[in-house]
Amino acid sequence: MAETASDSPAKTLNVQCCVVGGGPAGMMLGYLLARAGIKTAVLEKHADFFRDFRGDTVHPSTMTVMKELGLLDEFLKVPHDRVDKLRGLFGTTEVQLADLSRLHVPCPFIAFMPQWDFLNFLDEKGKRFANLSVLKSHEATELLKNGEHVTGVMVKTPNGPLRIDADLTVACDGRHSLMREQAGMNVQDIGAPMDVLWFKVGKPQGSADSMFARLQSGQMMIMLDRTTYWQCAYVIAKNGFEAVKAKGLDAFRNNIVKLAPLTREHIADVKSWDDVKLLSVKIDRLERWARPGFLCIGDAAHAMSPVGGVGVNLAVQDAVATANLLSDKFGSGGPPLADLDTVQARRLFPAKVTQAVQVFVQNKLINRAITDQQFDPPLLLRIVSKVPFLQGLTAHLIGIGVRPEHVNSPEVKAF
Repeated sequence: MAETASDSPAKTLNVQCCVVGGGPAGMMLGYLLARAGIKTAVLEKHADFFRDFRGDTVHPSTMTVMKELGLLDEFLKVPHDRVDKLRGLFGTTEVQLADLSRLHVPCPFIAFMPQWDFLNFLDEKGKRFANLSVLKSHEATELLKNGEHVTGVMVKTPNGPLRIDADLTVACDGRHSLMREQAGMNVQDIGAPMDVLWFKVGKPQGSADSMFARLQSGQMMIMLDRTTYWQCAYVIAKNGFEAVKAKGLDAFRNNIVKLAPLTREHIADVKSWDDVKLLSVKIDRLERWARPGFLCIGDAAHAMSPVGGVGVNLAVQDAVATANLLSDKFGSGGPPLADLDTVQARRLFPAKVTQAVQVFVQNKLINRAITDQQFDPPLLLRIVSKVPFLQGLTAHLIGIGVRPEHVNSPEVKAF
């Protein structure tokens, strides 16, 4: 069968691996494959990485990967905030949910760093590899196929269409992946009973508060300390944004102040609903991650809830595993389907377990918190709060995760 492609004439680029999407999975995979001597192109449809409302919690597992790559010292020079204890306030009852300082890892804390800084760091460090091209303002619009085999992508660029022929195309273009849709991948919807409203409130000078989560009176909010402002995630019922807006902006702001009185001084920073962004939460995963010549990883393979802030780190772990398993499989042509399937075999269990925990937390804790007017900490959380050893276990689940990956792909010195 002839390959499918757009009719417009296009320049052609030949690579061994084309990575679609310049998020954490795509940028880390591009870095690792280029480091292993694989000619790789990473496509980012925007002109830069500057996008708000993206996950920006860098967990100990990701910083361990950075250390294994010899990048940790420089990475920690990028401005960030650190948290090693996660605490929650249920009404007036305080509980400690996790103590990351108990972890035996290079960085026993969570680093809060804007995702664009994380991606810019990988972009800058990847420039030492002559065989890595990070192509910004390059939007993959169409998969190229020869029968059932994916052979590359058509790309929209500022200079006209570009055809990229690739031995392997990896979709890292997120939970709304166009590439996985065109590949005909089947998605299993796990479900999520909530959405999140994302906004900023200025932080009074000199104020400090280490409370991570606040739950009371049928409301829940996560607050991330960004030194000069609070990044707030206000949890609402699924598809409930219109009902929140119907009550008016003043009612919304009053609810925020009731939940977190320290926001009172700057709550006027939320000037209109334009300052409040809806994040539609979804949890899903592909039944199969690969087709001949094609692989999905990160959110394109398994969309995560914000619970635990693990999405970025699961994506990085996927990239590390993919490079470990496939970097020596390119040779003449790309990795065969059987090798691509080993990525799913390796990473499906961590995705399933993490999603199961997220669903449990959503259904047993968050859904109750946003519907019940009176809500005390569950017995399990009260026990965790009193037992330091258990706080180490929850820290391991959040900060390191299930089946953590370590860099085993080679580093080819000469390019």
